[in-house]
Amino acid sequence: MLANVIIKNNENKIISMTSSDKTCDAPSALSSSSTPKYSTRDRNCKTVPQPPKHRLDIEDIYTDGSDPDDKPNLDILKQHLLLEGRLTEQAAIRIIEAGATILRDEPTMLDIEAPLTICGDIHGQFYDLIKLFEVGGSPATTRYLFLGDYVDRGYFGIECVLYLWSLKIHYPKTFFLLRGNHECRHLTDYFTFKQECFVKYTEQVYESSMLAFDCLPLAALMNKQFLCVHGGLSPEIYTLNDIRKLDRFHEPPPYGPMCDLLWSDPVEDYGNEKETSSSTSKRHTSNNDSSQTIPSYSEHLFLPNTTRGCSYFYTYAAVNEFLINNQILSVIRAHEAQDVGYRMYKKSAETGFPSLITIFSAPNYLDVYQNKAAIMKYENNVVNIRQFNCSPHPYWLPNFMDVFSWSLPFVGEKIIDVLLNILNICTDEELAEHDAHIDSLIERNNREQRKEQIRSKIRALGKVAKAYQSLRELSENVVTLRGLTPSTSLTELNNNDNVKTEAEVAANKLRDTNVSNKERFSTVKILDKVNERMPPPKSSNSIVSSNIAERMKRTSISNQITQQSIKKEIPSKTIMGGTTQGLVKMRRESFAGTPKSTTGVDLKKTINGKPTTTTKK
Repeated sequence: MLANVIIKNNENKIISMTSSDKTCDAPSALSSSSTPKYSTRDRNCKTVPQPPKHRLDIEDIYTDGSDPDDKPNLDILKQHLLLEGRLTEQAAIRIIEAGATILRDEPTMLDIEAPLTICGDIHGQFYDLIKLFEVGGSPATTRYLFLGDYVDRGYFGIECVLYLWSLKIHYPKTFFLLRGNHECRHLTDYFTFKQECFVKYTEQVYESSMLAFDCLPLAALMNKQFLCVHGGLSPEIYTLNDIRKLDRFHEPPPYGPMCDLLWSDPVEDYGNEKETSSSTSKRHTSNNDSSQTIPSYSEHLFLPNTTRGCSYFYTYAAVNEFLINNQILSVIRAHEAQDVGYRMYKKSAETGFPSLITIFSAPNYLDVYQNKAAIMKYENNVVNIRQFNCSPHPYWLPNFMDVFSWSLPFVGEKIIDVLLNILNICTDEELAEHDAHIDSLIERNNREQRKEQIRSKIRALGKVAKAYQSLRELSENVVTLRGLTPSTSLTELNNNDNVKTEAEVAANKLRDTNVSNKERFSTVKILDKVNERMPPPKSSNSIVSSNIAERMKRTSISNQITQQSIKKEIPSKTIMGGTTQGLVKMRRESFAGTPKSTTGVDLKKTINGKPTTTTKK
C-alpha cells in the first residue's frame, strides 16, 4: 500500500510523498513539520524571476530583420537582458557590427556641445548601468558621453556592450562612447570578458566585440572647454591636433600617445608637488596650427607610472601647461575608483576651475569596494554631480566557475570525514588487545603488519582531509575576495604558502564588519592595486602561474614594490635631472630592449598577437 501511494504521488509531485493520507498511515509518518518540502519540477525560489528559456533572434528584436537600417527594440532588449536572457549569435553580432559601423565613421577626437552627461567606468555592472540611466535621464532625451571601460571584472560585460551599442544605433548624434584601457584583446583575455563571451555566447561574438572596440574614439572636446578622455595626458601630446592625428584602429600598444590616453594617471600628491617653471607659464596664443613651434615641456611634468606598469603619472604642472597651450578649462577623465564616485582636483590658478576631474560610475566596484558611483551633468556652464548606490544583481561564482567544480572541496572534505570515521572504528587500545582466535590463524608479525597498514591508511586520509580543508578555506576566501583574486585555480593557490597566507589575510580584512566604508575602501584599493597593472603576456601556463603567485604576494607590500620598481626602472638621478623628452626616449628604449623571447611586446613582429606576414592558403 505504501509503495502504491508513493508511485501515485510521484506521478504528480514529489512533495506529495510527505502529505497526509487518510487511507494510509505510513506516508503521514514520513512527514515532518520541520522538514522543508521541495519540488524537482517547480521553481522553488519564487522571489527570483526565472531566466528566459529561449534566446532572442533577429526577428524578435527587429521589426524588419531584412532591413539593414532597422534598429533593435530597446525595451524588449532591456527587459530580456535584465532577466539574464541571451541573444542568438546572429542577433548579437548584428548589434555589435551595426554599432561599430557608426563608431568607425566618427573622428578620433569628438567635438560635442553641451548639455552633456558624462559617465565613468562601468566594468560589466549592467544592473548599475540601468540605475545610471534612471539617475541621469533617459538616453532619448539626455545627451551622454561614456569614458570607457565597459567590460571586464564585472560579470555582465556582454550585456553592457549589447545595450550601449543598441543605444548608439538609436541615438548616434547624442550618445557617445570613448575607448578605455580594458577595451582591448590583451586585458579582456587576462580578466573576465573573453571568458564571459565564451560562457554566454561564442568566440565569434568576442571577435566582433574586439573589432568594435578598435573603432571607439579616444577623446572628446566638450564645448571647446573640456578634454574628456579615459586616462589622461601624454608627454607626446602637446596640442589637441596631436590627438586628432592618431590612428586608433588597432590594438593599443604598450607605450606611446595612444597608450597614455588610456592608461596615465595623476600623481598621488597632485597639486602639492614642488613648483616648476611650467606652473607659472603664460598663456600661449594658439589656433591649433601644427605648423607653429610646439612649446617644450619643462622637466618633472611626467614620472613613470609604476602602479600601472606602463605609461606615466602626470603632475599638476603638466595639466596646467596643457590647459594653457590649448586654451581649455579642464581635463575630465575616469580610470580610477573613487569612494564617493568622483574627485575634483586642485583648481587652475588662472581660471579658478578644477584643473582635473575624475568620474567613476561603477558603485560597489567588484562587489567589495562599497563605493558610491557618480555622473557629471554639465549644462548652462554649471557642473552638477549626481551620486547613486549599487543595485542588486544575479550572482555568479568568481570567474564564471561552475557550481560542481566549486563544490568539489566541500564534498571531498565530507567524504574523507566518512572514511576516517570508518577506519577509526577500532581504537588503538582495541587493536592492541590480544585476540587468541586471530593469533591462532595468523602469526603475530602479520597481525602487527596489518595494524600498521590501517595506521598508514588513517595517516594518508588525514593528509587528504587536510588538503581538502585547505581547499575549502580557499574557496571561501575566493568568494570573499571576488574580483580581487586573480584566479580560481584552488590547487594552484594552495601550492604556494605565501599566496595562501596573503589570500587569507586579505579575506579576513574584508570580513571585518567593524570597519567603516572609507576604511574598507582604502583596504580594498591597496589589495586591488596589483590588478590595476598592465598584465604580462599569456604565453604559457608557467608564466600565468608565476604571475598569479606574484600578484597575490604583492598585495600586502604593494607600496614597497612601487618604490623598488621606480628605482629599478629608471635611476633617480635621471628622473630628477632629465627632461620629459629624455624620459619618453628611455621608456621607448626599455620596451625596444625587451628580450625577443617575451611574446606580445615586439610590436614590429606581431599585430594583435598574430604574425605580420601572411601565408597563402
